[in-house]
Amino acid sequence: MVGPPDFHKERFVPMTEAQISNRLSLTLERKPGKAPGTVIFHISSPFTARSAFASQSPDAVNSLLDLQSMLPAGQLPVLNIFNLAAVPYMDSAGLGMVVKHYTRCQDKGVRFIAAGATPRVLELFKLTKVDTIIPMLPTLEEADTLS
Repeated sequence: MVGPPDFHKERFVPMTEAQISNRLSLTLERKPGKAPGTVIFHISSPFTARSAFASQSPDAVNSLLDLQSMLPAGQLPVLNIFNLAAVPYMDSAGLGMVVKHYTRCQDKGVRFIAAGATPRVLELFKLTKVDTIIPMLPTLEEADTLS
């Protein structure tokens, strides 16, 4: 049986950062997880329409999350983790991006976990019942031990 590629080496697609303004920026860092085939997105700042789309088109932002560009040669990851520990709040646009990425993962057979949601983000997930659909874990460390 052929396992997932070893992307812990130089072939991994490096960090991507979108600078939005001098006062507000959305940082999206893409890094390998502990297990081969795991990709972690570290999201920092409020995850809102303003921070995501102020200087980029929705297509450009969505391309940052493209599953086929995460690993070399367009290989799909096994597990995607959104680390939300540094997201103080999220609006409906941010929530929509999380749900859209989860749906893309489901369509391609890639596991998806939201980890470390802050109280306000968790409240939004519960209010919209997204927490009943998207797998969630309290910390990145717990999510990154899954394979």
